[in-house]
Amino acid sequence: MPDAPAEYLTTRELAELLRIKERKVYELAASGVVPCSRATGKLLFPRRGVEDWVRQNSSGSATGSRAQRPPVFLGSYDPLLEWALRESHCDLATFLDGSLDGLDRFARHEGVASGLHLWNPDDDDWNRAPIEARFGSEPVVLIEFAWRERGLVVAAGRESELSSVAHLRGLRVVPRQAEAGSQTLLRQLLQRAGLAETDLTWADTARTETEAALVVSEGNADAALGLAGLAHQCRLGFVPLMRERFDLLVDRRAWFETPFQQFLAFCRSPEFERKARALRGYDVGQFGRVVFNGL
Repeated sequence: MPDAPAEYLTTRELAELLRIKERKVYELAASGVVPCSRATGKLLFPRRGVEDWVRQNSSGSATGSRAQRPPVFLGSYDPLLEWALRESHCDLATFLDGSLDGLDRFARHEGVASGLHLWNPDDDDWNRAPIEARFGSEPVVLIEFAWRERGLVVAAGRESELSSVAHLRGLRVVPRQAEAGSQTLLRQLLQRAGLAETDLTWADTARTETEAALVVSEGNADAALGLAGLAHQCRLGFVPLMRERFDLLVDRRAWFETPFQQFLAFCRSPEFERKARALRGYDVGQFGRVVFNGL
């Protein structure tokens, strides 16, 4: 009787299964696209999760590329994006619950667009690798929305004390939900600083950038990985760590329809530019630049 298939795959085994190079597997894992575990000190990939991921991205099914998508904007929460969707009167509903959640829902055709900010530390690039790997053969386009100042949101006056991620050891930090790009980025920055997640004390989970800043403002945490604009809005201190690119993944069919065209037109208006300046920490000078174009 043959042995049952292993519950977890190694990097080499997954590369052989997908017929890709091992380097590409590491890229998929780093960007959070493919399910994986690091609990044992090396990357392991749950076979069932990988099989589900492959099925979700297969073509020719009843939920294929021709299925009608509902007029919903998915993905990562962003204050400027939320404002623009509302003020443009484009009639697109929102379900903003994290970059990874948005990609999963977009793959299931639950919306017409999804916001994301996923960092690939290997080449210091944003968003393109996971989209190319997961949606490269789909009729989608990835466009730049804005560059944002990302850093530590802390109480005013504590900037010099908490001047880097390495200084978070033992302190209370606001986590985001596992599907949030901010939480993925925080794990990457902790690893780069030589810290484990157990080296921090975690506050209650915040589901938006605004909520994370408010937790610090109320004194219930020492720091959160957040946006410069929200730190300023809440009169908090801010320690800049990097500029990140926030992009929009858009279904090509929806791109040409009235709601999304109305949204695009508004984002090219002087009113949108004024709001970005007022929020601080945003650069919208290349809004609409095509980062990736699928088939």
